[in-house]
Amino acid sequence: MGAAGDVTRLLRAMKSGDDSAAEKLLPLVYSELHRLARAYMHRERPDHTLQPTALINEAYLRLAHDDIDWQNRQHFIAVAATVMRRVLVDHARAHNAELRGGNLQRVELDEGIAISAERSKELLALNDALTALETINPRQARVVELRYFAGLSVEEIAAALDMSPRSVKRDWALARLWLFKEIQKNCPDQGN
Repeated sequence: MGAAGDVTRLLRAMKSGDDSAAEKLLPLVYSELHRLARAYMHRERPDHTLQPTALINEAYLRLAHDDIDWQNRQHFIAVAATVMRRVLVDHARAHNAELRGGNLQRVELDEGIAISAERSKELLALNDALTALETINPRQARVVELRYFAGLSVEEIAAALDMSPRSVKRDWALARLWLFKEIQKNCPDQGN
């Protein structure tokens, strides 16, 4: 059985409650997760303090404990992209709450995770627009997530979502226009 088959077997074992499967899975998918994390971090400003390893660790902790009916390696990577986006958004929200002087004490899970105020506002504006797009066109939202956040190629997205590359390109173009208009409408200073 090849590496892809090993991943699928371990994903199914995780679903069945095998705690050791998560430990065995990480080395098999780490390079892909690291590529995803680097793609996410490429969107951050050059002097950010968030490290790809910290993003991978927090995302993997969430993935390993989710009750997901894993299909295969591509499904795992696609879900990982979503979880990494959520990690970044959660940290941006926590950062903004701290800036507003919330009475709660902020405790970082990992000191390597921090986002600047301006980048957290941009990320939250994009996340809000992407969440709105998910209600209108979930497939376009998924294409944006995998292309923009995860840095997957058109061909990789087509394989992960079982679409033609032409459909991926069309969804990507339409979604980008819609998101730009939505961000402009809700946060005029963010779209410039």
